Amino acid sequence: MKIEIELSDKDLRYFRGCLKTVKQGEHATDESVVLTSAAELMREVVAAEAPEFVHESFRKLQLLVDMLEDRDWRLTGPDRARVLNVLAYFVDPDDLIPDRIPGIGYLDDAIMVQLVVEQLHHEIEAYEKFCEIRKTKKSDAAAIAKSRRQLQARMRRNRRNERSRRRSRRGGRAPIGLW
Repeated sequence: MKIEIELSDKDLRYFRGCLKTVKQGEHATDESVVLTSAAELMREVVAAEAPEFVHESFRKLQLLVDMLEDRDWRLTGPDRARVLNVLAYFVDPDDLIPDRIPGIGYLDDAIMVQLVVEQLHHEIEAYEKFCEIRKTKKSDAAAIAKSRRQLQARMRRNRRNERSRRRSRRGGRAPIGLW
């Protein structure tokens, strides 16, 4: 069975508001708390009898944690903060649907993961490409560092270009995104 959910601009503004609230909360200020809590949440989801699509969504969330913990990737500044703020949403057990509700408690989290993956696709693509390059150039630290710089520069450029395209399609208004 396939279930599709179409989110309106109003829905996206709601989820963007959730992320904004989290950014201002206590979790987003302490990276170690967010990373530890995200890992704990992923273990809970694996142990829970949640639907398979929830499990699949949370596997994607692990990639975001990996991006932050990867010393070779060295994600910094606003790029790091963007991923960290997203993860902070997931560590709040009392979000839109409290996680403790059996069967559906992770549903809002799964929806947010899908939105986040879409919004962070440039970051995710760059990181996945970096991991591929690193595997082929294991012993060449200079080449790995150069690839990281190039991929992160392209990631930022692609994100800026996408925002500009969305803005022009919306008649100069700010694009509807998660941040």
